[in-house]
Amino acid sequence: MPVPLTQRLSATPRGARLARHLALNQLHAWGIPHGSTASDAVAVIVAELAANAVTHGRVAGRDFELRVSLPTGSIRIEVSDTRTESHPPKPGDVTPPHPLDEHGRGLVLVEALADRWEVVERDGSPGKTVRAEVDLYG
Repeated sequence: MPVPLTQRLSATPRGARLARHLALNQLHAWGIPHGSTASDAVAVIVAELAANAVTHGRVAGRDFELRVSLPTGSIRIEVSDTRTESHPPKPGDVTPPHPLDEHGRGLVLVEALADRWEVVERDGSPGKTVRAEVDLYG
């Protein structure tokens, strides 16, 4: 398995944008071209999960973490934040927002684009990790 990308980023809109760029550059380095179906799905998933970490998971003075790995046959995206009391809905429990709502579409997009996703407690640290996988084949 190739070496995963792991990066701590500031819990700011700039950090969320940088997460997306870093993930896409890592995919390109692994031979997954920009504009491919997998790359496009990962771009949206990382953007939405990073935005959620910044908006809903932010704790003053704490960063969020992006991890992108390439287990056999899929791309795994993990975004971790340090907020313990705020958990998103679980897969299958995501409710689409009202059409005129300005927010609330992030996890709807993640659920639509990811082949699998889940919310888990962070290992050894406070907070949570949202993990999503995009299959490369199939």
